[in-house]
Amino acid sequence: MTGIVQVRVLVACLALGLLYRGQAHGAEPLPYPVVDTAQDRCYDATREIPYPKPGAPFYGQDAQYVANPPAYKENGDGTVSDLVTGLMWQKDPGGKKTFRQAVAGAAKCRVGGHDDWRLPTIKELYSLILFSGTDPDPRSTDTGRQKPFIDANAFVFKYGDASSNERIIDAQYATSTKYVSTTMGGNPTMFGVNFADGRIKGYPIGAIRGRREKTYFVLYVRGNPRYGRNDFHDNADGTITDRATGLTWQKADSGKGMNWHDALAYAEGLTLGGHSDWRLPSAKELQSIVDYTRSPDTTKSAAIAPIFEVTRITNEGGEPDFPFYWTSTTHAGASRASAAAYVAFGRALGWMRDRRTGRHALLDVHGAGAQRSDPKAGDAAQFPRGRGPQGDVIRILNHVRCVRGGSATLRAEGPPVKARPGGRASDHPFIRREDRNGDGKVSRDEFRGPPEHFDRFDRNRDGYLTEDEAPKGPPPGRGPRPPR
Repeated sequence: MTGIVQVRVLVACLALGLLYRGQAHGAEPLPYPVVDTAQDRCYDATREIPYPKPGAPFYGQDAQYVANPPAYKENGDGTVSDLVTGLMWQKDPGGKKTFRQAVAGAAKCRVGGHDDWRLPTIKELYSLILFSGTDPDPRSTDTGRQKPFIDANAFVFKYGDASSNERIIDAQYATSTKYVSTTMGGNPTMFGVNFADGRIKGYPIGAIRGRREKTYFVLYVRGNPRYGRNDFHDNADGTITDRATGLTWQKADSGKGMNWHDALAYAEGLTLGGHSDWRLPSAKELQSIVDYTRSPDTTKSAAIAPIFEVTRITNEGGEPDFPFYWTSTTHAGASRASAAAYVAFGRALGWMRDRRTGRHALLDVHGAGAQRSDPKAGDAAQFPRGRGPQGDVIRILNHVRCVRGGSATLRAEGPPVKARPGGRASDHPFIRREDRNGDGKVSRDEFRGPPEHFDRFDRNRDGYLTEDEAPKGPPPGRGPRPPR
């Protein structure tokens, strides 16, 4: 759990230096502690499950490892202190700004009586993301069942304003981190965090094709200027230690792609450098080693320091590229848990449709260093043009780079599993009629109509029909369902 209510004990701990390695012995505190994602529920490939036991399928996921739980202190002057990172934030982002306004506004900001505010880097801003949030359907206008990917008790948060022709997922926050390449076929780009849908993407920083400049929410930050700066050391045993975070990494990757279940098993079964306590990293742990000064198009490398070894792949366009890497973090929606987060260390590709010609072009739509999500299992061939608003490429078989150490401890049990794992029983007539396994959605196997109808209704291409996608009446092409 997160929020201001729990911080009093943590404030005392911070004062004693107990949140930092070696502080009790007078050692330097870690300048870059990676904050926990706050995910405390476990999932299989589609739904919530009880915490798996060691050796059981899906053991070793995000919720089962806890490190540096989020803790915030509201200062009563429009600022919020992060008690883990040492960063101080604005509480309220206010109105949206263009990228240029966001950059210029930092020097003018005087919130809390301070004059040293700055536009955060992508690593600073991502420290605030919480994967206790729920990923909305981009076409939905209902926020009632959604939960943002930021502590809404500590910070003021708003979904996109549907009355102003925005999508509810239009809650992108700006950073000072520019992509060293371009996206969408040549657009200058900055990396931002979307606290509505739980992703890092590259966003335009100027006007595109005569349109108005895109605007973003902004949270200025101050303090801990060393946050986000890695300090890698090669241990000469196949491992790399980041002395800034206290985490130790697998120097090479898995060498091949695998689904999420197998990625968890691979990490839990790894023995390397004389250690067997490896794990699949959380989204925030994995993002901590992205090098945003590198990209396939500018340095001919993955977005990671050259001290690491990276498998080269051939991407969907037949070009040399670098993999997506799985995290242990489920990217859950309000009624589904069939996707997990990954970080793109190569191009974050997508199939963009030309409105004039109807043809699709494969582009780097979000930049190397983006964090998106993939189905945990299935056949990528079912997504020939990706999914989502920018046609995000779907691979499912992603690579793995394991982590160990830090302050991570095992959590044996979590909160009680919800009565309907992965969601709730639906009140929608179609979902209620077709949902055989009670997970609040309809899979391709449960759908009784022609496959092409399923594809038409499945607007976000996640392999399921939810309430906002479901047709009215009986399944197309069939009569009433016989009694079961």
